[in-house]
Amino acid sequence: MQKAPWLLWLLEAMQRGQEGLLRLWHALGWTPVVDGQPAWPWAQRLAGEHLLLDVGQARALAGGLVAAALVVVLLLLAWLGGRRRRLRWGLLASAGLVAVLAPWPSAQVLWVPASPRSFHHNPVPFSDTAIAAGAGHYQRLCVACHGTTGNGQGPQAARQAVWPPSFTGPLLWRRADGDLLHAVRQGLTTAGGQPSMPGFAEQLTVAQSWELLHFLRAQAAGQLLQLSGSWAMPVALPDMALRCPGQPWQRVRDLQRQRVRLVGLEDVQGLLPDPRMLTLWLPPEGRAVGAVLPAAVDCVVTSGTEARQALRWLTGSEALQQTQLLADKSGWLRARNDRGADSWSEGDLVCRLADAGAAVPASTAEDSLTRLLRSMDSQPVVYVKGGSLHGGAGRRGAPRDQAAS
Repeated sequence: MQKAPWLLWLLEAMQRGQEGLLRLWHALGWTPVVDGQPAWPWAQRLAGEHLLLDVGQARALAGGLVAAALVVVLLLLAWLGGRRRRLRWGLLASAGLVAVLAPWPSAQVLWVPASPRSFHHNPVPFSDTAIAAGAGHYQRLCVACHGTTGNGQGPQAARQAVWPPSFTGPLLWRRADGDLLHAVRQGLTTAGGQPSMPGFAEQLTVAQSWELLHFLRAQAAGQLLQLSGSWAMPVALPDMALRCPGQPWQRVRDLQRQRVRLVGLEDVQGLLPDPRMLTLWLPPEGRAVGAVLPAAVDCVVTSGTEARQALRWLTGSEALQQTQLLADKSGWLRARNDRGADSWSEGDLVCRLADAGAAVPASTAEDSLTRLLRSMDSQPVVYVKGGSLHGGAGRRGAPRDQAAS
């Protein structure tokens, strides 16, 4: 969703300021390492995600910061005023008045409880292998309560202190990686202190915990797509192993600032080469691919089993033989065509800005795919996860933020 630039700048400043303070504390030896990353030493943190939902409180914070800066300037001028007592007292009175009248947001909105892992970032790439591995962890440890689709309707759900949450929504995108990791490893309790979810620090390594979180987001993305026909939050094209004859690319992450078309079609001979994008082919299971690729194919996905599993979770569909996916230059999946034909329309957009406004003007001579690509380019994805700004430019920097913020 697109937000005002000043709000995004404010959220980014809050996040960078807290992360900078954490790095300083760690460099001074005042905070330990937990799960391989510096631990947040305080019981609370600034809640940028709350300000995103309550713009009025964000405006109050911005106004308060401007007022604080003005107070500092007035105090400095008063100090420089020297012996001019009338001027100095006037400046001091003005500073006090500004401080009293300054707007400030509610402390309950601005601050939220924090854990030692609140500012941890996922170091495991968002890849097909990580998603497939996370699926195994989920089946082993989570499915009994959270259900096979993550809707919180597992066979053991009713026996819990509180009903397990449903992941088929934006919950996993709005929470910071570190807070989710803390829940997985340490568990959760109710307001009364009763355990509501066990921790799995003994059953999962740190890397496996990160893999589980990748799977949860992939599963939630597929369920959202099946239920609503679109993604409420951005979803990245997973990193996958490639074979690209004549090119040095070995993985999806090597495709710098390129649009990507991923096709799962059984027959790609009918596809036409398109210089506006790179075409990756995920052949059907058991299909042998020769050394020479079809003319329209730039690369073939070599991690077949894991790639198919990951994409089935991401799309919520078992049928990939008719599927084509488009990723923008920053690596976000933006459009899906499951008609099995090389025809597109703007209705195929599954990730678009909710407040994008009027459609991009198009020439009558343009084909539907050109209009679709122009819509993608004119609406770059930016979103906030746990108070941290993600997206923008940079292949594949933005989606790796989904994996490693």
